[in-house]
Amino acid sequence: MKMIVAPLLRIFFRPWMEGAENIPEEGAAIIASNHLSFSDSFFLPALMKRRVTFIAKAEYFNTPGVKGKLTAAFFKGVGQLPVDRSGVRGAGEAAIRSAVAVIERGELFGVYPEGTRSPDGKLYRGKVGGLARVALATGAPVIPVAMIDTEKVQPPGQVVPNFGIRPGIRIGRPLDFSRYQGMENDRFILRSVTDEVMYEIMRLSGQEYVDIYATAAKRQIADDKKRTDADRKAAQKAEQAALKAEKAEAEKAAAEQAAAEQAAAEQAEAEKAAAGQAGPEAARQQKADDEKDSGQA
Repeated sequence: MKMIVAPLLRIFFRPWMEGAENIPEEGAAIIASNHLSFSDSFFLPALMKRRVTFIAKAEYFNTPGVKGKLTAAFFKGVGQLPVDRSGVRGAGEAAIRSAVAVIERGELFGVYPEGTRSPDGKLYRGKVGGLARVALATGAPVIPVAMIDTEKVQPPGQVVPNFGIRPGIRIGRPLDFSRYQGMENDRFILRSVTDEVMYEIMRLSGQEYVDIYATAAKRQIADDKKRTDADRKAAQKAEQAALKAEKAEAEKAAAEQAAAEQAAAEQAEAEKAAAGQAGPEAARQQKADDEKDSGQA
């Protein structure tokens, strides 16, 4: 599958790579990369000369449909290992044991220290589990990697990638943490190792660093979106209510105006009718007065 995907990626996207000489031709190492896009899981393993085994979400292997089958076939073809992230007890330890086994075979193990894709292109705090614990348990060097512009190729939530954008991979020099080997249960050492790797990734990628976990940032962004949507709906509702009240007021004013005009018309008609009745009566009275005056004369 890699023999098929890699040439297609080169043809359609022309990805570039810097620092390929920092990947050892043989021997174990840990590839630690930032995670900007779903497409990272295609570009990184497909363009590496050596096979890189990542721990991938189990959903990528059992998603139904044609796309799901193709994705599963690719991940299996490049050696990805499924891991259950649903919170099943012991799943994290099983993933670490699988990673250690990869290293012990002298292969490359890949990990995204942030634990999930960046929601906004920034670099977030690294998680200590999959990276530092494996590094300290095995003594394998950690090679920092920066994915560049892959979030522009395939932004979060977008299925069809954008063509015409040239992504890149920038590979840093190996980091040696063998001085801490066997201290994988010391949480302060785990945090120090993870932060050092994240600093190197930040330096390579040029991303803004945010010292919170990406999962927390996603929740915050989602909450902000909910509040924004709620505020927008409330504003729309208030605007609709105002327009409805304005319309009702206009209709009321128009009805009052029409009633006033009707009353004025009726009054004018009544006055006209009264004037019409008073005219003959006045003429008769004038005639009677004239006759009376003639008789007296």
